[in-house]
Amino acid sequence: MSIKVDNKDKSWVEVPDNSDFPIQNLPFGIFKTSNLSPRVGVAIGQHVLDLKSLFVLGYLKNLPFSIEDFDNIHLNDMMLKGKKNVSELRLRLYKLLKSDFPDLKNNEHHVSQVLNHMDEVEMMLPIKVGDYTDFYSSEQHAYNVGCLFRDPKNALMPNWKHIPVGYHGRASSIIVSGQPIHRPKGQKKGPNDELPTFGPSNLLDFELETVFYTFQGKALGDSISTEEADDYIFGMSLLNDWSARDIQGWEYVPLGPFLGKNFASCVSPWVVTMDALESFRIPGPVQEPKVLPYLTYTGEKHLDVNLDVFIKPENGEEDCVGQSNFKYMYWNMNQQLAHHSVNGCNINVGDAMGSGTISGPEYGQFGSMLETSWKGSRPFKMKDGTERKFILDNDTVIMRGYCEKDGLRIGFGEVSTKVLPAK
Repeated sequence: MSIKVDNKDKSWVEVPDNSDFPIQNLPFGIFKTSNLSPRVGVAIGQHVLDLKSLFVLGYLKNLPFSIEDFDNIHLNDMMLKGKKNVSELRLRLYKLLKSDFPDLKNNEHHVSQVLNHMDEVEMMLPIKVGDYTDFYSSEQHAYNVGCLFRDPKNALMPNWKHIPVGYHGRASSIIVSGQPIHRPKGQKKGPNDELPTFGPSNLLDFELETVFYTFQGKALGDSISTEEADDYIFGMSLLNDWSARDIQGWEYVPLGPFLGKNFASCVSPWVVTMDALESFRIPGPVQEPKVLPYLTYTGEKHLDVNLDVFIKPENGEEDCVGQSNFKYMYWNMNQQLAHHSVNGCNINVGDAMGSGTISGPEYGQFGSMLETSWKGSRPFKMKDGTERKFILDNDTVIMRGYCEKDGLRIGFGEVSTKVLPAK
């Protein structure tokens, strides 16, 4: 296909200033309306492009997709066509939406069938996640946690700079933005308690993360190298990986996270493709000690993504409690995927890989209330005069993310979750 993406190109679909979704983005998601069944859509400005209807009207000819790929409650079937074909699909959509391309633009009857305003759609969970892995790849976050629970002189565990540490999470409790959660319950044991107690978590926390989703990987027994990883990563969304710190603190020895983590992980509905993020690649940190050969990589594999997190009290204004950036990751996605598969673990279409909490080096750049309130010792003062050590009932936590460079903004939208009282 001869069409190329240009940062100065405009769409004939109106895109407001500072929109997350210019023509250079075109993220994929699943939407429905009062009249339309769930299906694949692409965001452009304040509208959602209906790929099922676009296919029926003949605009996606000569691409290796069927109507079932788009008449679908998940993106997985579309993703099974692989990176090359999904990239070509995105370029076809780019061409159709480009201001100087008339085929769709000049057919008002077709435009009315394929464009839906975002105010009229309901977004759904974009990916059917079979397996979910959460990493622990921000050095500042790992250091802060080490200081809070161990010794600042030995804050990082001995293995931390040698391997991208991760654990297997719960795929069934991954939910989409807008779906509320109930405060989790479980066993807790305070430092001065003789025995554990049972009840709602008192230390409910967010974790500011991103997640990437995979194309179909290799067979069991094979591995994906850091250089091959780009061919297996579909795109990224925002992730709020909720944590019940008191439940987690009692249970995590010896086998790690369980009930303190598996009650909810919330994702934004739009998946921003790696193709859309190419312009925002940056060098990563110097990794010392030197990593083992299978974790080395060439080129720029880290990304410059601004990440903001807000708390909105019920009937109150949202308050920014953290501004971080994906560039603070020590381990990049290519290294995470290479490590995940180096032992022959097979990666499947739609697997989700969480970044781990992303914290910057300064106060105000932390990705959890555990760090922002320093384990409750320095409460965050809200605009309404209240304080937060952790998240209260009826608080809504909102995360937003975007890249910006040379006048181009590529956004992720938001992930928003309200916390209801425990059942």
